[in-house]
Formats: sequence, C-alpha cells, structure tokens
Amino acid sequence: MELKLVDHLLYEPEDTGILWIKFNRPEKMNANYGGTGPDSTMRKLGEYMRAGDDDPDIRVIVLTGVGRGFNSGAELGAAARDGEPARAPGADSSREHFQHDFHPLFTAISDIRKPTIAMVNGPAVGAGFDIAIHCDIRMGCEHARFQPYQALGQIIENGGSYFMPRIMGIGRALEFLYTSGFLQAEEAYRTGVLNHLVPCDNLEQETKALCDRIIQNPPLVQWIGKRILRASLESSYDTVQQLCANASGILGASEDRLEMMKAVREKRKPVFKGR
Repeated sequence: MELKLVDHLLYEPEDTGILWIKFNRPEKMNANYGGTGPDSTMRKLGEYMRAGDDDPDIRVIVLTGVGRGFNSGAELGAAARDGEPARAPGADSSREHFQHDFHPLFTAISDIRKPTIAMVNGPAVGAGFDIAIHCDIRMGCEHARFQPYQALGQIIENGGSYFMPRIMGIGRALEFLYTSGFLQAEEAYRTGVLNHLVPCDNLEQETKALCDRIIQNPPLVQWIGKRILRASLESSYDTVQQLCANASGILGASEDRLEMMKAVREKRKPVFKGR
C-alpha cells in the first residue's frame, strides 16, 4: 500500500541510505498533531518508520525536528480541534487510552529492525521525550533538553520508566522523577541519555557521519544484534548465549558474509544486500 504523506511530518529519503523523518510544526515547537487519530503525528510516525524499515535502500532512520525544537509532545487543549475524539474522565478511561492507543505507537519505534537515531536539536518534552528515548541512539547539541510528564501530574510513561533506569541507572532516574525539571544537554550526555553532544552548528554533519559509519557495516549483523541486545535486558546469560549461537549460524550462511570474505580477498569495500 502506498504511503500517505502529511505536511506535519516529513519523509525525506536520501540516496546515501539515510531516511530523515522530521516533525514539521515549527511554529508550535513541533507539538504532535491529532492525538492518535488516522493522520496524527504519532500514527504517521509509526507508518513512516515501518515504510523505511521495509525499503531495502534505507539503512538508517533519523528523527529530528524542523526549526528550534525536536518535539514538544501533545499540544495541550488541541485534541478536539485536531480530530481526537473526546474521552470520558476517570482512571479506567485513561488506562484504556494509553494501553490501546498510545502504547502500540511507541512500540512501533523500538520494534524497527534498522538502526534509529534521534537527532535532538531542541526541547524533547512529554511524548517527544518518549520518542527520543525509544530510538537506538540519541545525538544532541547544546539546545537539547528533556522533560517527561511529571510537571503535568503524570509519571514517566510510554516506555520512559522502562528505558530511563536502564540508561541512567536507578538512582539518577529516581532523582529525575522526583525533581521534574528539564534534563539539560550536558547532564543528558553525562548520564547517557545522549550518546553524543556536539555544537548545534555541527549536529547534522556529525549525525550524517555517524550514519555513514553505520552504513559501512553489514545490515544483518545490526538487525540481529539489535534484537539480541534488546532481549538481553530481560534474559539470562545462558539465554543470550543461545541466541548468539543461533545468530552465528544464520549470519555465517548469509550472502553478506560471503560478500565480506570476497571483498577482503579482492581488497575492496563490500556491497551489502541485507541477506
């Protein structure tokens, strides 16, 4: 089925193998559009990422924002105007909304097999924080800062409570929860929320350089290795060893493995096909 594009989320593939997905509401600091409706930012983000994952010419997916912000989360008070159906108040309604509407959309980000990068060029707030934290790698500059939902009376939800203690450590994650302020760029880098912190003028260049290093390596190794590393967060040592043993047999019989060996003999760069 052909991908339907929308103005508030840009889909920009490059011949280099990079897919840029850009939040495009700069006048609203790239606040999400439409709640969880059919053309909402969150739903289209999942569709765009799956399209990139299925495209054999795409090797890495980069999320970023147009203008000064990365993604400022929900546009407060705009749900009804943007087409999000009204919901009855109460704990049950809220639980159903997040369990059946929002959670699958965030899972779509972390389930992507290809490498994903959040290029955080400005504030990542609420759902914007969740989007960034679900990506494999986060690049940032001095304008990057992070804030989940505590200031609005909510916990760190939509995967943040899962990823934060694994990235920052439980002590820092709890302090972040208790204080509810912005996590500034320097601290985000120091605590591992940002993999790289570079000057804003160099952010896109450095992100492209990282993408190039990723693209130089065999995609099957990345895809399978990503699954194993994700699984290792919830698995025993023996289970991970078994997963690695299984993967070794698959990779050893792959076309890319044969191509790598041939390229070494011929003293040239390998051409990977992802199979």
